[in-house]
Amino acid sequence: MQIDKLENFSKQIKGKLIFNYNLKKTNWFNIGGKTKAYFKPESLNELISFLKEFGKTEKLFILGAGSNILINDRIFNGVVIKLGKNFSNISLLPNKTIVAGSAASDKSLSSFALENNISGLEFLSCIPGTIGGGLRMNSGCFNKEFKDVLVSVQAIDRIGKVSTIPVSEIKFSYRGNNLHKNLIFLSASFKGEIQEKKKIQEYMDVIKNKKDHAQPTKIKTGGSTFKNPIKQTDQKVWELIKKSVSLDTKFGDAEISKKHCNFFVNKNNATFEDMKKLIEFVKEKVKLKTGINIETEIEIIQ
Repeated sequence: MQIDKLENFSKQIKGKLIFNYNLKKTNWFNIGGKTKAYFKPESLNELISFLKEFGKTEKLFILGAGSNILINDRIFNGVVIKLGKNFSNISLLPNKTIVAGSAASDKSLSSFALENNISGLEFLSCIPGTIGGGLRMNSGCFNKEFKDVLVSVQAIDRIGKVSTIPVSEIKFSYRGNNLHKNLIFLSASFKGEIQEKKKIQEYMDVIKNKKDHAQPTKIKTGGSTFKNPIKQTDQKVWELIKKSVSLDTKFGDAEISKKHCNFFVNKNNATFEDMKKLIEFVKEKVKLKTGINIETEIEIIQ
């Protein structure tokens, strides 16, 4: 870690570059240790300058809403980058295409679409993340995914080069795509269909009620823990967990949600190891009972 160089860089920028930053409150699980450095660029120019200087030599992690990650309690020996409000603008082009910054929340994009009478993006109101995280994971719910409404992605690589990638050049999969892991997403363009605001709102209300009825809210959880094993079975992952594991299983303060067993919960002060043990235990029990190997949807930051 080039602390001296980073300290010198921090004096030349308007954005924040904080050392020994605690990551615990940056994610929904409320779990995690410190990072050697936490960088919140004020502008694209600052991000480009940082990447040109440190992009090839430092270990980097891009933090979005923190809604689907589990962070190690130990020190992250690198730089966590958090894109702030200047990367969260949402605007409408004349052809009814919406451009959203990667730090914008999925919910804010769906609300913007509603206000502009554009349907097709209602499902985003039920995804508790940012545009950047949604692009990385091809997030989705209610039979719709990011790929279904995406037009193009603007991204920057580790040497500070910005590029635009049309959706036709991206190969999507269930909760993934073939875009290089080193790319940092800056913004994306989305396309929907013109619709009456009342009808859009009605559908958003329907899916929100379905989500609130089925999934836990206002607790320390990381969202869906495992992906549905769509290539191995028609069964949902929660069905496999329910038939394979006692739902009272817990490790320390890490436990399975009573409302939806694919949601794991930090009841109070669960550690990284508590949650990791619970994840590994459930994975092993599902394999033993059903023969199906389930994969985590949550990203684990070591």
